[in-house]
Amino acid sequence: MADESTLTHIQELLGSAESSLRTASALLRELTGVSDISKERHMIRASRVSAPGSVSGKVVEGIFDGQNMVDSGGQTYPVPANYASKSKLVEGDGMKLTITDEGKFIYKQIAPIDRRTTKGVLIQEDGQYKVLSEGKTFRVLLASVTFYRAEVGDQVTVLLPSAGEANWAAVEAVIPKQLAEAAARASLGTESAEEEDGELSPVVAEAKEVAKKPRKKKTE
Repeated sequence: MADESTLTHIQELLGSAESSLRTASALLRELTGVSDISKERHMIRASRVSAPGSVSGKVVEGIFDGQNMVDSGGQTYPVPANYASKSKLVEGDGMKLTITDEGKFIYKQIAPIDRRTTKGVLIQEDGQYKVLSEGKTFRVLLASVTFYRAEVGDQVTVLLPSAGEANWAAVEAVIPKQLAEAAARASLGTESAEEEDGELSPVVAEAKEVAKKPRKKKTE
């Protein structure tokens, strides 16, 4: 059994480690401007991960902002949209970029942020594809829309960070039209009852707003 002096020494070490972590977190917030705790933790984790690979070259680590990777100095690096879409990268994911001696950019997800799944409706606003969900609009990559062959008005499932605010969503799947139509028919009885009371459910109201908007052709 450990004696009292050993326990005291362990407590001192733990206290020192906690103090160092708080100092590092404060410095990270000052350098990156990241105020969201969950994203800050992933930034710390991303900065510590340095798994060796077979590819040699300059290595840069940062956070995915929904479209690009941003390093600790605020420098942005464009992430290929096809890679981000197929990998279903979520805003806040920790990433590593290896720039080879030949100038090739190789991205890798190294610290996935906690994510959640929600449903929404694909819309087009200001020439950009977005998903209307939970009373908010989230931008989505054009590559995701074309990859899943989605159209304005389609119901989709998207991935969002579990904590904090987000501007971007990652398209996970397009809900088959027959299932969406069946769900809409099933809600008709509820809609009629709510209309009598002068109030529509959020889902029905959302669908009505989307239906009012004209469909636009996809733009590259």
